[in-house]
Amino acid sequence: MDGMKELMLGNQAVAQGLYQAGCRVVSSYPGTPSTEITEFASTYPEIYTEWAPNEKVAYEAAMGASIAGARAFCAMKHVGLNVAAAPLFTAAYTGVGGGMVAAVADDPGMHSSQNEQDSRRYAVAAKLPMLEPADSQECADYTEAAFRLSEEYDTPVLLRLSTRVSHSQSLVETKARQELPLKPYQKDPGKYVMMPAMAKGRHVHVEKRMEAMAEDGGGFPVNRAEYNDTSIGFITSGIPYQYVKEVFPEASVLKLGMVHPLPKKLIEEFASKVEKLYIFEELEPVIEEQVKAWGIQATGKEIFTRQGEYSANMLRSALLGEKMEQQPAAVPARPPILCPGCPHRSVFTILKKLKIHAAGDIGCYTLGAVAPLEVIDTTICMGASISSLHGMEKAKGKDYIKNWVAVIGDSTFMHTGVNSLMNTVYNQGSGTVIIVDNSTTGMTGHQDHAATGKTLKGETVPAINICQFCKAIGIEHVVEVNAFDLPLLEKVIKEETAREEVSVIITKSPCVLLKGNVFPDVCVPIPEKCKKCGACLKPGCPALTRNEDGTIAIDATMCNGCGLCMQLCPFDAIEKERK
Repeated sequence: MDGMKELMLGNQAVAQGLYQAGCRVVSSYPGTPSTEITEFASTYPEIYTEWAPNEKVAYEAAMGASIAGARAFCAMKHVGLNVAAAPLFTAAYTGVGGGMVAAVADDPGMHSSQNEQDSRRYAVAAKLPMLEPADSQECADYTEAAFRLSEEYDTPVLLRLSTRVSHSQSLVETKARQELPLKPYQKDPGKYVMMPAMAKGRHVHVEKRMEAMAEDGGGFPVNRAEYNDTSIGFITSGIPYQYVKEVFPEASVLKLGMVHPLPKKLIEEFASKVEKLYIFEELEPVIEEQVKAWGIQATGKEIFTRQGEYSANMLRSALLGEKMEQQPAAVPARPPILCPGCPHRSVFTILKKLKIHAAGDIGCYTLGAVAPLEVIDTTICMGASISSLHGMEKAKGKDYIKNWVAVIGDSTFMHTGVNSLMNTVYNQGSGTVIIVDNSTTGMTGHQDHAATGKTLKGETVPAINICQFCKAIGIEHVVEVNAFDLPLLEKVIKEETAREEVSVIITKSPCVLLKGNVFPDVCVPIPEKCKKCGACLKPGCPALTRNEDGTIAIDATMCNGCGLCMQLCPFDAIEKERK
């Protein structure tokens, strides 16, 4: 309702901004910490929302909607921007029809990511404007502003978030939706067909556009100078702005809401009015490098790290020499672990028993790299398990990879694993690919994908049959097996890894956390039969512990009766009971 105030996550506020801005089309691939933007957007009936197979497809779908005259949007995490880079760079040349905005959520501190890349580097490289909000209200406001800038300057716009902004809550004043008419489409090959002759002309447009935005940026409301005590000044943006205001409430601050292009005149004016200038930005010195290149003296990464998240305490320590009065309590390390009853655990248990190495991928199953399973040897990026296994074979021969497999989830397989598998078949590779099909995108909160038969809106649609797909691209040996049928699973893995050609094993068992799953049984120990050998404990199921006398205890509130421990016990000291 217009004028109401509501406590919102940053991601929810972006979705609210999409609604208010009259956005019509949202296409994304889930990736923490960006996932909830699209999920919240899907609750507005006025916005068409979808999960795309990957970020490249999502960006292209959103660009198609923009070219057709609608305001469009896609969201991704920072490594997803790598996947979307191809259309991103070209879209910078084509410009837009309706406004086009892409949100990218960086992950300083690597809470759920394999690196700490700074997406502002993409904005610079692709020559695209980028806005960076510092709280939930700004998430909503900057989303609307991004659409206005997109249409005014004929450019896609990037909205940079971070884990703290995306997943923190603050008040947002809501507004009514703008119902904007679709812009009429006009055929214009010189604008939208990026063959060399046209691209040369569009490059000129890009340079002029960026010069104009840099010139105009000093007057953009998202960039503001807050003058107080001029003995010390900070240039900052995003969540670090909050830390500056907490530690130095009386300092002068230049808060940059647009982090590319930078407003040179505004920065020069601010720098001239403060005695000591600091640039406080997480990760890379993007602002600092440009400011110093203009000949402005400032202190930045000399005292502030490039690694991890910033905090108010870090700022106090760096500039005031203060240290935390209380040290954090010493607690035992608690590494992440697969859920009780997770079907990935049984797959890894057999692989470990057979002493088979696994080239891994991005998903819950990456936890197979750590104790006690310790099966996954490599994890690079989405889809890389199959490609890297193929490379190993080409480097060292078929015999070398007979004690290797590639392990990839169903959602990740649809994302980019399909291309990797086609490459293996086309280039006459061998090796065994295990697709751990748990019927969801488990790693980001159980989103559907093209092989689940459900859309983001909950509609039932034809599901891509992974088994039939693998056969269709020329793989003769494709076997489906229940992940918890250990004897059959072991037999199949032995047979398939011995082949001289590529083969696929699909372990089909749904994620235990999927809504609607019913587990009627629970595993129960029989103490008088227990020999205290610990065989059932080896897979590391958190529902199992030892009693003081060494016998096994099973927490009935955690157990869902998968039966893995029961199958591993050589003395029949575990049985199933109805709950």
